[in-house]
Amino acid sequence: MHKIAFALLICLLPFSLKSQSKKAINIIYSSDAHYGIFREHFRNDTNVAAYVVNGVMIDKMNTLPGTKLPADEGVEAGQRIAYIDYLVQSGDIANRMEPPYQSSSKSWQQFENDYKDHLYLKDQHGKRTQLLLIPGNHDISNAIGFSKKMIPATDPAVMVGVYNMMLRPKVPLTSSSFNYKNDKIHYSRDIGGVHFLFINLWPDSAERVWMASDLAKVSAKTPVIIFTHDPPICDAKHFNNPVAPGRFAAGSKFEDLTEECYKESTVPQKGEHSTDLEQRGWVAFLKQHPNIKAYFHGHSNWNEFYMYHGPDNDINLPVFRVDSPMKGNVSDTDETRLSFQLIMLDPENQLLTVRECFWNARPGDPKYPVLFGMSKTINLKCF
Repeated sequence: MHKIAFALLICLLPFSLKSQSKKAINIIYSSDAHYGIFREHFRNDTNVAAYVVNGVMIDKMNTLPGTKLPADEGVEAGQRIAYIDYLVQSGDIANRMEPPYQSSSKSWQQFENDYKDHLYLKDQHGKRTQLLLIPGNHDISNAIGFSKKMIPATDPAVMVGVYNMMLRPKVPLTSSSFNYKNDKIHYSRDIGGVHFLFINLWPDSAERVWMASDLAKVSAKTPVIIFTHDPPICDAKHFNNPVAPGRFAAGSKFEDLTEECYKESTVPQKGEHSTDLEQRGWVAFLKQHPNIKAYFHGHSNWNEFYMYHGPDNDINLPVFRVDSPMKGNVSDTDETRLSFQLIMLDPENQLLTVRECFWNARPGDPKYPVLFGMSKTINLKCF
């Protein structure tokens, strides 16, 4: 009798193991919502407010469950999407408050209405899809000030809202207590065996101090993925003014968004090598942490999967750039190219697939389904 029972157990073991296998982690990624501005053309209308456009995009995201994935050899290729675990939004939630654009407070209210109150997706456990948010350069400028006129001069509503929602301090920040130097928005999450870093704007020298401290607690065999606002090369004007740091001198082109002062010149340079000195410190950090396997960003927006090689062509980091519903480089003039990304993580095989999702492919037909465009799969294993 015992031999028969043992034989049955052996026969059933593969099925038991399969039933306990880890499910894929499904993440929607978008950036640069830019509440406060208007699209010139959207669905047979003109001068359409950001809250309308973002609201339509959220409605389309809500339709993803049940949608069949393409047969692209990526994670769960050909299967139907059953759930969405997370939605990442990587900054410029509000547009900068230069007249005639609205306040950060009003933009945050509109953002919450769309992304929090009207996102009806559920995760694999039947709970509400979690938001993972980080700020962009417009959000930070609204909080700390800008060299050009803004009305009001400062309004940190988005920064305070994101900080409280993501970092959950015991004493929530308020607009009066917020201090950008001390209240940086950076945090990490362990999801499906991968360590996700959500960092403040760009991995400058000050931000890398926090990153190094966080990664010191992570095994070198654990894959790491970075989400931030700026691309790996950064934007020269986002650095601190080396002549008058943090003072927003009249005529200055610097926005003083990082703790690091710009090294190349006393004015921000343009072009491919405008931040080489700053990038070299960042590349050195990547070499010290080879388990950093991918980098996601917005800021200059279109769908692109590319490799970052650094200013000296001595690093290889997979990068995923995402489109904006309001300021896409391509979709701004061709609304059929509006897209967000669907990120699918296979925890068991440590594979990551990113798929481009066209959510407005047929503007005249609001019920037209989300279409899939490009896809890329990368191996996250650390050897």
